[in-house]
Amino acid sequence: MEQLIAGYTRYLQLERNASARTQEAYLSALRRFAVFCASEQGRAEGEAPDLLQADGITLRNYSAYLRQQGLSKRSLALHLSAIRSFYRYLCREDVLEVDPTAGVSALKQEKRLPKFLYYDEVTALLDAPDDSLAGKRDKAILEVLYGGGLRVSELVGLNVGSLDRGIGYARVFGKGAKERLCPLGRAAFMAIDDYLDERRRLGIPSGDGEALFLNLRGGRLTRRGVADIIDKYVKLTAQKKTISPHVFRHSFATHLLENGADLRSVQELLGHENISTTQIYTHVSRAHIKEVYDRTHPRA
Repeated sequence: MEQLIAGYTRYLQLERNASARTQEAYLSALRRFAVFCASEQGRAEGEAPDLLQADGITLRNYSAYLRQQGLSKRSLALHLSAIRSFYRYLCREDVLEVDPTAGVSALKQEKRLPKFLYYDEVTALLDAPDDSLAGKRDKAILEVLYGGGLRVSELVGLNVGSLDRGIGYARVFGKGAKERLCPLGRAAFMAIDDYLDERRRLGIPSGDGEALFLNLRGGRLTRRGVADIIDKYVKLTAQKKTISPHVFRHSFATHLLENGADLRSVQELLGHENISTTQIYTHVSRAHIKEVYDRTHPRA
């Protein structure tokens, strides 16, 4: 079993270009499935199961077992997706002739509208940082998240040399290590320059190969660090929402559509492979418009 999982891990890394988080989630789901299979096959404790024996009935039983464990539809879908991916890999490598997941229908997930911020809420957050080095860094982070619609992983991966002020773009590496150019607004570049000027004044390296956003110890800022920074300003501005870094990306897309951007352009800006992924924001935009109507029209 370990050889099969090791080969699948290499496949995720080298061919799928899956992110570290995706690899961790898929492998964790697969190992949980292996424990279930061992139990189903009557294996002794600690004895590895034969994953090649699994069939459609095994998959349906496992799905029912996960439901009994109280997993959400989203988590259940992730587990089944990981198993489906694993067996497709085995068929592709000619380890199996028949995919045992082929007859198991994918779980339909309920579509949840993404959270977003109103413009005045964004403005309050952007205006909150002070003029210290950390404050200038935080201001630049918030401006880049909102001004470019970057994923937090893309933001923390930026180097000083990732920026091209001549054309107003940042070069980022998105999901699957795919490179794309993200336009950043003038406000974002001004905030970045203000932050880098302060770094130079304090003698902190800011060459092309240096990380753009540093923690207070001088290392590259992490995803967790960005989330903590946002939490700080949410509390400072007394906002009663749970705001993750991704909410800025949702707000970026929603505000573009509300102000007349076409869906295809927003797809390109977000780096989505399929326009169906971007279409969720049209629902958000419509929901917002209806909310405004209900709140402001005297005959609503």
